[in-house]
Parts: sequence; C-alpha cells; structure tokens
Amino acid sequence: MMAAFDTSANLIERLPEVRGRYNENVSLAEVTWFRVGGPAEVVFRPADRDDLVHFLQHKPRDVPVQILGVGSNTLIRDGGLPGVVIRLGRGFAEISVAENIVVAGAGALDVNVSLTAGNAGIGGLEFLSGIPGTIGGALRMNAGAYGAEIADVLVETEVISPDGDISTLKPADMKFAYRHCGVDENWLFLSAHLQGKMAQKADILAQIETIRGAREATQPVRARTGGSTFANPAESDLKAWELIDQAGCRGLVRGGAMVSEKHCNFLINTGDATAADLESLGEEVRRRVQENSGVTLKWEIRRVGIHADGLVPVTTGDET
Repeated sequence: MMAAFDTSANLIERLPEVRGRYNENVSLAEVTWFRVGGPAEVVFRPADRDDLVHFLQHKPRDVPVQILGVGSNTLIRDGGLPGVVIRLGRGFAEISVAENIVVAGAGALDVNVSLTAGNAGIGGLEFLSGIPGTIGGALRMNAGAYGAEIADVLVETEVISPDGDISTLKPADMKFAYRHCGVDENWLFLSAHLQGKMAQKADILAQIETIRGAREATQPVRARTGGSTFANPAESDLKAWELIDQAGCRGLVRGGAMVSEKHCNFLINTGDATAADLESLGEEVRRRVQENSGVTLKWEIRRVGIHADGLVPVTTGDET
C-alpha cells in the first residue's frame, strides 16, 4: 500500500493561487519507469511559464520544490517526496526549428527532439533518440549516448531560479562534466537551443533507426528499469557494465530487484520490488565492484525522497 502524507497540515492552503493544477498525495510509482516509490505530498502542473513564475515568486520559502520529468532516470524512495513536485506539461514541450538550431522546451522528450530535427534535415542530434527522458533531465545530467552529449550541442538554455527569476545560461555557465552539470539543483531548466547541422533527412532518420535497433538489442528497454545505473568511471579503462560483470553481479537479486542479465549496468524491477530493494541492490553492486577492482562507481540514476521509515538519507560524496 502506498504511504500517504498527513494532509491535515493543509500544505495546499499555504500555496499561492495558480491557473494550473494542484493535487495531493499523488502516486509517483505510476509515472516513473521503475514503477516504485512513495507519493508526492503535492504535485503542481503549471499552466504555462507565467504560471510557474508566479508560483515560485509567491510560494512559502520553507516549502521544498522538486521537478520530475517522465521519471526515466529517477528512483523515488518509498517514503515519497515532501513538499511540491513540479511536472511540466504540454506548455513546456514545444519544439521548433530555425535554420540549424532546434529550440526545445524542458518537457520535450529527447526522442521527439531528435525526430523533429531529423524531419527538418538537421543532423547532429541523433544521439538524443537513444536517451530516455526529457530535455530538462538531459541538461541536468549532461546526458549522452553513442558518442555525443548535451554539452556538444548546447547553444544556450533558459533557467528559472527558486525565486522565479528567469535567465539565460551559455555552455560555459553550465560547468559541464561527464554526466554532470554544475548548475544549482534548485534552479529549473525551461528550454534549450541546440546546435545541429544540415544533412540529408533520409540519412538522419536511418541513423535514428540504427540507434533504436542497437538499444533494443543490447538493453532491457521493455523492462521496468531506470536506464544506466552508474556512470562510466574516469579512473578505469573499463566501462561500468564491464566492472559490474567482472565483480560477478550479472543477475544478482535483492528482493524484487535484479541486475539485468542483458546489460548489467541496468537494474530491473522484476514485478514486486520496492525502491529500497533497488537502491540496496545498487549499493551492493558498488560494494562488490569496489572490492573486486578498487573502482568506486558513481550513481547516474537520480535517487530522491525519504525512506519508508521517514528518515531523510544523508548522501556522501562517493555516492553521487
């Protein structure tokens, strides 16, 4: 049974009036790819950018805010997310093209951005078709695949501060590193301008199809998974999956969670896993890899929320 927050505290009554929609005790297990996790205390779906600005400018300062895309690379802990979870709808998913620049809202699916570019004869963004999730999430983690990453194509991005101030950041402001950007996590991405290059439509779409086929052949894309679990370590010539395999973790099980037999850098909910099962299994994989190779794997999956016992996890530097 899904845990629930005490609505007697009337968080919604403390929030500003908006044109969008508030909902209390919303199950997040139904919207994340892992299909696990507790509820959001309140979910806010802003009507548009002005509505989001109004909310941030007028919400109580003590109310925590998080943004959730399609939940493709996120593990929501079993105790859920206190405060307000922002989910961006259609008003933040628009994609437009101007010459060889693609402008995408933070809520736009990566694959849709790639396909829109391809249909317009703009290449260089094919790699996005191999990344599950939205442009906002891709910006947050400098997502990449098939030899390219967001840092390679970003022209500029619009962000909004916790106080509702909008500004434009250039690539140098993003402090990009491998699967990381240095922008404060309390700032929300609104849109991105991505640089492509003119190419033949047929060639671009063929490459996107090749990437789709490669993903289906090598990754458990139809399972309840969260994508790549750990980033490839800079201190090793081996990829994360190779280190995991060498440590004997392929097929390892913890409760309802399992390390994928198909690609062992993927964790799978076999049907009745809890978020605790998945996170615990991931930590066991990290322990075994460290013991076997001396390499400390860093989580690529974003883990948020509180545990089922209500305790807030304390994150140390080697866990991130």
